Amino acid sequence: MPVVIRSASLNHVPAILAIEQQAPGATHWTVEQYKKLVGSGVVLVAEEATEEAGKLCGFVCAKVIAGEWEIENVVVAAEFLRRGIANQLVRELIQRATEEAASAILLEVRESNLPARRLYEKHGFREVGRRRVYYKGPLEDAIIYALRFDR
Repeated sequence: MPVVIRSASLNHVPAILAIEQQAPGATHWTVEQYKKLVGSGVVLVAEEATEEAGKLCGFVCAKVIAGEWEIENVVVAAEFLRRGIANQLVRELIQRATEEAASAILLEVRESNLPARRLYEKHGFREVGRRRVYYKGPLEDAIIYALRFDR
């Protein structure tokens, strides 16, 4: 599906929040938290590249601390699942991290979230650890992934 990936603006926050609230497995944040991340982190949005251009399909957000990027959320709207949008968002995030000379991209994912784990592994992320009983509702381990850049 043709989408345009761009940096999010504050105007995108309501749509980001609406998509996130419809995804039960996503990390749920407040409007203020998203606004802060748009201003200080990396938030990329995927918008339809069709006659309905501008409709938000998904987003990825990451914090940047001392050269390491940490993916906080990757969410695709239910109506756009299975169209490669998460793949495009992660690819673009990796590209930007490379351009910014990041040393690594890190993330945590539910052990049972096999589609997400396959997505990250496809992009070269490797399992580097585990946080026991990290998630609640239901209780579940978090798998820690890292994509390290040789510099």
